[in-house]
Amino acid sequence: MVAVSILDMEGKPTAKEVEVPAVFSRPLRPDVVLRAFWIVRSHGIQAYGRDPEAGEKTSAESGWPPTGRGISRIPRVKGERSRRAGQAAGVASVVGGRLPHPPRSEKAIYKKINRKEKQLALETAIAFAGDASAVAWRGHRVGNLAFPLVVSDEIEAVSKTSELHSFFEKVGLHDELKRLYGGVKRRSGKPRMRGRAYKEPVGPLIVVANDRGVGRAADAIPGARAVTLDSLSVLDLAPAGVAGRLTFWTESSLEVLRSKTDAKGAEMKLEA
Repeated sequence: MVAVSILDMEGKPTAKEVEVPAVFSRPLRPDVVLRAFWIVRSHGIQAYGRDPEAGEKTSAESGWPPTGRGISRIPRVKGERSRRAGQAAGVASVVGGRLPHPPRSEKAIYKKINRKEKQLALETAIAFAGDASAVAWRGHRVGNLAFPLVVSDEIEAVSKTSELHSFFEKVGLHDELKRLYGGVKRRSGKPRMRGRAYKEPVGPLIVVANDRGVGRAADAIPGARAVTLDSLSVLDLAPAGVAGRLTFWTESSLEVLRSKTDAKGAEMKLEA
């Protein structure tokens, strides 16, 4: 088994070492991670659609006979002495008409995946997080850090963003923080109207056994996030389906990960 040093809050390796769980030696399968990501992502999408009778609640009918009247054959609203009378309605491409191919609420958005395939994708994503070349290829600026990155449990109690920011700098992530803060973009148009005004790059992920405040501190750093091991998902480890996210593991979370993994690094008792 490979052993790595535990980093303290000053970003320096301590004399204490911890064995890396066997799950980090899984074969790297980006295709499995990509497929599982989009399937699991569909589980959080809410079904939506329009009223089945939208645009068709009208008395409009085509004239009979349909020709010889000097007007088009589009259905028109019945009646007289009304501003709506005689106007086209009830079909697509007219003012107030129906949509030609509207979204339907009965569409099957929720996709399914085999349990073992989903588990394999999670284990593979964990293995990617422990590979230095995969993390660098994804775009993180990590320098010469040794992976996987294991931190003392003191980071779980960090409640101030300034303390967490200082820890990242002491570890050697100056360029990474510069990339995160400089990569925040403000959208325009519909996304801004719908609460998605800002777009930020993917930053570090902190996996903890118990969140004692670090989750709230990480939210204020662009792209950073803290999650508990019990809720760890492919969505966290491989945003957009690309594995290799810069991930910090606390000592306790790594011990729990080892306890949930058998000696051969086979199936973990975790929810993907």
